[in-house]
Amino acid sequence: MTEIKMYEKKDGTTAYMFSVYLGMDELTGKVKTTTRRGFQTQKEARLAMSKLLLDTDKHGFQKMDNKPFKAIYKQWYDQYKSTVKESTYTKTDEHFTLHILPEIGSIPMNKLKTIHIQTAVNKWFKAGLTRYKRFYNYINRVLIWAYKMQIINDNPASRVILPVNTSQFKTMKDNYYDLKELKHFFECLNDLDNPQAYTYFRLLAFTGMRKGESLALLWTDIDFNNNQISITKTESQGAHGRLLVNTPKTDASVRVVNVDNKTMSMLKDWRKTQRNELLMLGFNTINKDQLVFSNNRNTMLVPTKPRIWLQRVVQRFDLKNVTVHAFRRTFATLAIESGATLKEVQAQLGHSSYKTTADVYTEVTKKQRKDTAQKYANYVNF
Repeated sequence: MTEIKMYEKKDGTTAYMFSVYLGMDELTGKVKTTTRRGFQTQKEARLAMSKLLLDTDKHGFQKMDNKPFKAIYKQWYDQYKSTVKESTYTKTDEHFTLHILPEIGSIPMNKLKTIHIQTAVNKWFKAGLTRYKRFYNYINRVLIWAYKMQIINDNPASRVILPVNTSQFKTMKDNYYDLKELKHFFECLNDLDNPQAYTYFRLLAFTGMRKGESLALLWTDIDFNNNQISITKTESQGAHGRLLVNTPKTDASVRVVNVDNKTMSMLKDWRKTQRNELLMLGFNTINKDQLVFSNNRNTMLVPTKPRIWLQRVVQRFDLKNVTVHAFRRTFATLAIESGATLKEVQAQLGHSSYKTTADVYTEVTKKQRKDTAQKYANYVNF
């Protein structure tokens, strides 16, 4: 006997549920029925019921695991660690520990419903957590794995409706400096009298380098004769905040970037300043492993340090609030505006596809929009 009916939830909204007879459990000899809730429409409930009956008919009755989600996550995580870098699985575990497990970690797998996951996603979204989609994707990955391992016979995450953050698109588009804003930023940064920070942001703005790539740079990576820098590694964080040096993001990220004369001159000046400052602290910087940017212990800067520098100048001079990544987007946008082709910018940024360069990093600036009509008129010329 099967039945689909509508019911009212605690918050006053309605949803659909079904009860279905699955036959006899061969292990216990008991009649087995099950109830599923939280479906948005009657059609959705009917499809889930049909799938459940089909799976039961094909594979027989499978008892759902009553272990909590946290225990299944641990099993998935142990296998996941063998497929990614330490910095990646460390960050993943951080997401689960801080956000996912507090919401659904204690719920037994045979009790976990779509509504539990939907409630968690809605909570993250309302709290303004921009990575709410990533948290959902992680849950989905664990449950897909559990389904393949025959721990569960249904994935409740597949029916979750992801909210859309329309305000996020505006924020992303604004996350760069136009030419006037960039010049003013460096004028203000110069007033802070921090040569390392000034050189650092100059390098980002004039090469499009990623933050992690810049923090892992050695002086031996810089070819002062040919005005080029070799990008072969990136800084990342491992377990317990340990700083690591890994290979770059993608194969295309391993590259040689070209650098203008003035930026190279600033790097030379910074190298002299760094040598003097670290020598006073007892460090000899004349070695092949010397970092371009380092702390007063002559080790890698933590990833948050550039953000601290940036916020200091933004807040003191009331500048447009952007992220460190904005300087990579700024480079791409202004390079296109200056006449560089997408393929040229793609090579400098280390993107595997020029579509990424076009879609994510470049904005049609006000100057470009104004020039478009005149360029067309000059070309047609009548």
